[in-house]
Order: sequence, then C-alpha cells, then structure tokens
Amino acid sequence: MAEEAKNPEVETQETSTVKEAPVVSEAQANPEKFLKEFNWHNYQEGIDEVDGKQLEEFEKLVAENFVDTLNDEVVEGKVVHISDRDAIIDINAKSEGVISLNEFRYNPNLAVGDKVEVLIDVREDATGQLVLSHRKARVIKAWDRVNAAHDSGEIVNGFVKCRTKGGMIVDVFGIEAFLPGSQIDVKPIRDYDQYVNKTMEFKVVKINHEFKNVVVSHKALIEADIEEQKKEIIGQLEKGQVLEGVVKNVTSYGVFIDLGGVDGLIHITDLSWSRINHPNEIVELDQKLNVVILDFDEDKSRIQLGLKQLSKHPWEALAEEVKVGDKVKGKVVVIADYGAFIEVADGVEGLIHVSEMSWSTHLRSAQDFVSVGDEVEAVILTLDREERKMSLGIKQLTPDPWTDITEKYPLGSKHTGVVRNFTNFGVFVELEEGIDGLIYISDLSWTKKIKHPSEFCAVGDKLDVVVLELDVEGRKLSLGHKQTTDNPWDKYETEFALDTTHSGAIEELVDKGATVKFNEDIVAFVPARHLEKEDGSKLSKGETADFKIIEFNKEFKRVVASHTAIFREEEAKNVKAAAKKAAAAAAEAKPTLGDANDALQALKDKLDGKA
Repeated sequence: MAEEAKNPEVETQETSTVKEAPVVSEAQANPEKFLKEFNWHNYQEGIDEVDGKQLEEFEKLVAENFVDTLNDEVVEGKVVHISDRDAIIDINAKSEGVISLNEFRYNPNLAVGDKVEVLIDVREDATGQLVLSHRKARVIKAWDRVNAAHDSGEIVNGFVKCRTKGGMIVDVFGIEAFLPGSQIDVKPIRDYDQYVNKTMEFKVVKINHEFKNVVVSHKALIEADIEEQKKEIIGQLEKGQVLEGVVKNVTSYGVFIDLGGVDGLIHITDLSWSRINHPNEIVELDQKLNVVILDFDEDKSRIQLGLKQLSKHPWEALAEEVKVGDKVKGKVVVIADYGAFIEVADGVEGLIHVSEMSWSTHLRSAQDFVSVGDEVEAVILTLDREERKMSLGIKQLTPDPWTDITEKYPLGSKHTGVVRNFTNFGVFVELEEGIDGLIYISDLSWTKKIKHPSEFCAVGDKLDVVVLELDVEGRKLSLGHKQTTDNPWDKYETEFALDTTHSGAIEELVDKGATVKFNEDIVAFVPARHLEKEDGSKLSKGETADFKIIEFNKEFKRVVASHTAIFREEEAKNVKAAAKKAAAAAAEAKPTLGDANDALQALKDKLDGKA
C-alpha cells in the first residue's frame, strides 16, 4: 500500500479499472503500522520521500559536475566567452563566473577554450553573478610553486620587469621577486637595462614568509658549472702557460682577467715594457687578450699574470751601435727629487741624475730643470745591457766651466756673485753656473763680529768678491768680500792707539763690564773695575764719559778702554807735584829731620790710600 501511495500513476490505473470500489489507504487499513513508520522529518520539512538509490545517483552527478562554492580552493575553469572587458569562465557551478581582463594582462593571447586557474571571489554579487579571481588564484598557486621550487632547488622561469635600486624586479609565477645585481652574473654588470623585458632562468634562493619577499638568483645557475671549469683550469695551471682571458675589471694598480671562472691579476708593471700611468692606456673592459702565467700561490687562488712578457724585451731590440758617449733624444716620463727618467725608445729608459743636469754644484730638484713630457737631448754616460740600465747627462752638452777657470778667475781678480747657500763657517757664492766659491765668515767684514753668515747677507743677495785661492783639481774657489775695501783697522790702529782718550756713552752693561761704541766699527770693552768714577760710584748705561784706551789688538779686533785710569792718572800727578812743593818748602825752612820724615810719611800714606 505504501508503494501505491507513492506512485500516482498506479493509483490512477487502479481507480480507472475499479471505479466503483472505494479507495482504502494504508493509513486507513493499518493505522498503527502507518503511524509507526511515518517519516515525521520529511513531513515537517515539506519534502517528499525519495528513493535512496535515486538520491545516491543524484549526489554522484552533483559531485562530478559541480564545484563546492563554499570553500576557497583554487579550481580550474574554462574560458567560454571573452567580451571587451571581461572573460566568462565555466567552473561547472550553477552559473558561469566573470573575471576582468585586467587580470590577464600578462597573457594577451587568452582565447576561448583556454583553461585557467581561478578562485571564487564573490559567490553572488548584486546581480546574482558569480565573481571569480584569476589573480588571487595565481598568487596562491604561485606561493605554493615558489616554496616548492625553493625546497627542491628547481629552476624556474621569470620575466624581468624593470630595474630597481640594487637589482631587478622579476615576475615569477605572478609574484614579484627581487634579483640583486650581484646575482645576475658571475662577472660585474655595468648595464642593467640590457636584461629588462627578458625571460631568464632563476633559482629561488631566499623566501621571507613574514614580509612575502622572494629573492632569486641567475648567478647560482652558472656557478656550479663555473666551479667545475674552475677546478679543471686550476688543475692545469703551469708557470709560463699562455691562456686567453677577458678583462673583467680595471683598477689603478692593475687589471683583473677572467680566465673562464678563474680570476688572475696583471700588475700595472707587467702590462707594458713602457712606463704607463694607468692600465686603461693599454686595455679596456671586456677586451679579449692572451696572457702568460707568471706565478701563483699553493692553492692557486691568487694568479699573477703578465702581458708584456709575450713580446720581446725592448732592451734586446736596442741597436748594437748605441754606446757610451752617444747623444740620444727622449721624453721625460717620470720625475723624482734625485733625477728624471727619459724614455729613449719604447721600454728603454735612462736616468738623468740631478747632478748631471747642471755644472752647478748646488743640487736642486729635477723639477727645476725638466717637466714630464719634455723632449730632451742627453749624452749616454753609462750603459749596461745585461742589467738593462742606462745613465744620461745633460750638462755634458755644454763645456765644463772649470776648463779655463784660471783665465776667467785669476787670483786677486774682483767679481760679483750671487749668494746661494749658508753654512756655519761661511757663504757659498755662485759666480756663474757651475762656478761656486766659498767666503769664510772671517772674510765677510773687517770690523763686524759675525756669528752666522745670515746676520750679514741673505740668499739671493749680490756680493762683490775677490779671488783669494784657486784649486783647479779639487774644483775649489776661495773668495773674500772684505778684501774689496781697505782695512779700516789700519787707520784705527793710529786713531785708537794706547793711552789715547776718547769720549763715548755706555751702550750696554755686560758680564764683567760694559761696552762703549766710539763709531760704527769700534766698540770697546770696559772692565767692571774701570767703570768707577772719581766719587767712588760706577758709570751706568747711557752715561757719557771720557775713556782711555788701555788695549788695542788689530788682529783680533779687540779694544779695551778705562774711565778710572783718567782721574787716577790726574791724582797721581797732583800727589807728585805736592810732594815736590813740600820738599822745596822744607828745604827753605830747614826743618828738622824728624819733621821732614813726618811730612814725607803723610804724603806717602795719602798716595798709597788713593792707589
């Protein structure tokens, strides 16, 4: 009865066949059983009871053909239509979804029938439309793929979008990853723009999950291969071996060469036989050239290379006829205080010492004679082909001024020279280039007492001199300046003779006495005991008085004077006159012998007391 109740067609047939028989339902026939088996849940929900097999079949069809729109899983959809702004995607849901074409800008070739990964963004918008997101699906999938590539070391493709500070921005699976400049290649990159808009292979080397940062490297892909090449190259290195390399970097001290994963250094001195100021005069970046291995350390991590060694040494090409005494021309390449290096041929240099630049005996800096780049002519003084050394001279191009020195500067001749230098004992005066003479300090002035020549003259001053001595072999010339004038001490010897009296003022009080200036040349010394005046006091600075010359030494220019000697000499004369007068008076008065003795004793005591 239950099945009949469920099937209306059966019920219709039965009623049509037996129209007259009354219909008796199961509830009426067996109410207890009906109530016991009645499905109250379906009754309350308003759902008719469905056959279990039909329900299972329906659920199976739904699982196979429709997606669950309640979860956030990425699903695959099919493009069924493309409009001007959107793409219609079928994901086997109740309705198709819509995705803006902006999310497919990376794929301008999107067409109907393409399968794409999508994420359900909005189940129903205001119009009841299912809204999908391809971008979000790509990001979710991209992070999964990036993490998997990082864990497995898988090589991924990336599109270099643009340049940024310190590197490049690369699109990897839809994620913007950072490519540091140091990770682009094993060699330094000078032009980053050449990689923009290119698709390259990378390795994911670092992921920051907190900040969602991804770092990729292209260099890591080739390092492994380069390391193998490096081991192979290092294992075959030998001194003297010639290899081809590429200029990797140029510095002020040398050039780094890439030998195929192994770097070597050509020092600036090994680039050219000629002297150069900077390596860029010889090589340029990325230039290919052959180099020779000069040396390397035990683990062959530091390789010293040479470029000039591949060509013949210029000294070996120097003509055999070149010999000492020949004149050569060259260019000044280096200047030092001690001389200048002249390049007389490519790679062949000679040194002109500063002493060979002028006949003058006063050594000066080489910069006073030549400058870098000057073209000069010189004479070869020494030549050593084995040691590859050459010394040159410029002064040899002119006659030696000492050749006819006796004719130009005979003894007693007067000349004018220039003060060039001082010593503690004299002054060097240059009469002409190469001819110097010495004026001893004692030959500077007849009258002045000079402690150092700088008190008398300065460098550059012109002085009149007389040739006093001449040593041709020793190239020495003795000069005198005071000899150009008469010796005033010849006149002073008479004017300031012993016992002559002169008037003067005390100029300075010095140890053990004072000085008195009688004229520009004569400054006399007055001992302390000779400063006493007649009243017992002593002369003070600036006080004028008469002085008697008590010593005059022409040779040592020494004059000693005394003020005390003047009045003591007058007193001695007065005592003598008084004694003579007293004696005469006594003779006239005929005094007794005792009186005469007393008078004489008094005079004697007086004289002794003043002495």
